[in-house]
Amino acid sequence: MSNQLFTNVSIFDGSGKKPFAGEVLVQGNRIKKVARGKTKIRRNGAKVIDCGGATLLPGFVDCHAHLAYCDTATLFALGDIPPEENQLLAMHNAKLYMDHGITAAVSAASSKPRTDIVLRNEINSGRIPGPRLRASTPQFVTTGGPWDANQMHMEHGSFEIVADGPVEFRKKVREMIREGVDIVKLAISGDAFIEHTPEHAHSYSEDEIAAACEVAHSRGKRLAAHCRADASIRAAIKHGITFIHHAEHATTRTLDLLEKNKSKHYVCPAIGIIYATLYEGSDWGVDHEYAVAHRFDKTLQIAAKTTKEMFKRGIKVMPYGDYGFAWNPQGTNNRDLEHFVNLIGFTPAQTLMMATKWGGEAWAGSDPVEMGEVKEGYLADLIVIDGDPIKDITLFQDADNFLMVMKNGEYYKAPQRRRSGSRRQVVAAE
Repeated sequence: MSNQLFTNVSIFDGSGKKPFAGEVLVQGNRIKKVARGKTKIRRNGAKVIDCGGATLLPGFVDCHAHLAYCDTATLFALGDIPPEENQLLAMHNAKLYMDHGITAAVSAASSKPRTDIVLRNEINSGRIPGPRLRASTPQFVTTGGPWDANQMHMEHGSFEIVADGPVEFRKKVREMIREGVDIVKLAISGDAFIEHTPEHAHSYSEDEIAAACEVAHSRGKRLAAHCRADASIRAAIKHGITFIHHAEHATTRTLDLLEKNKSKHYVCPAIGIIYATLYEGSDWGVDHEYAVAHRFDKTLQIAAKTTKEMFKRGIKVMPYGDYGFAWNPQGTNNRDLEHFVNLIGFTPAQTLMMATKWGGEAWAGSDPVEMGEVKEGYLADLIVIDGDPIKDITLFQDADNFLMVMKNGEYYKAPQRRRSGSRRQVVAAE
């Protein structure tokens, strides 16, 4: 594809600063040049895309993704979906992510041992569309831990790998690394949905966490952990777990510890699933009375307060998380951007910075991958949205508002005309 030059565009570069008028030149899979104001980039035969004043920004990065979750009406119903059907549904979900400008994702757990791995490999091969993907294990749980759906008279898998004791953890983590995962997911604490392991429960022993982390780190893999309980957050910090999910019950002591280690961790609170469970689950048997009885109203308040406090301390908090259930379905992930603004109180610019710049850093890890910013030399994962997202963060919830989606310098969605009522976009070659 020839060089692509985006002109007459408002640029949100991912830094958190306000958008600026300018031009962006893409050469191959990289951003070659960014110009501000009236400065013009030399055309030199590039294809010119006049964006008519629309906003260009980096593609979003979901660091708490569940592409293999299939909008089931109960937590355990995912285990009833055969692996073949589950794989196809995950492929459809990958396309939904791209439809909504999510061009990279760190999986927070697969549904079955190899679903994420196969999905990642198919995306990387170019055979199917989808975001850049860090593939995860299913959630590792202990017997009687969250999402252990077995009964004494019947085995019943959901979306977990059950392991007990350091020897078994070492073996099963090694197996998953052998199969090709990038991320090892541990469910260290309980959850409000689980009667036998509530959210304040710490469901692992110290030697089990140490064994899983030892194997993962020795093979250059990163870990993610479900951590609602305060003790589980401290364990994640102690053992170098990169992605800490939820973390709403962190005490001041734990926040102090996390702040001291803030360069090593990313926190994904997953506000959306709490909100949806509290207000939007009645059609699937999760009515408001149930949610209040299980303290989701209190959890939402605590999560918003804790997440804002983390940000003040310089801890990197990220939108997205736990989309893929019937009452919080795939394709609505960008509601989390609105939740970060309305429920927590972040500005749209702060929220977009978390979803782009910080997301790119988190996805890359120690790999020499430059992504998440509109910056010279960075990967050309870019989106163009019809409007000003600083004024309306909800624009990203409608796939039709995306005028262009580019991953690795290639169009997933080629440039479109702006809708009626806004200036017309013109695509012209010079």
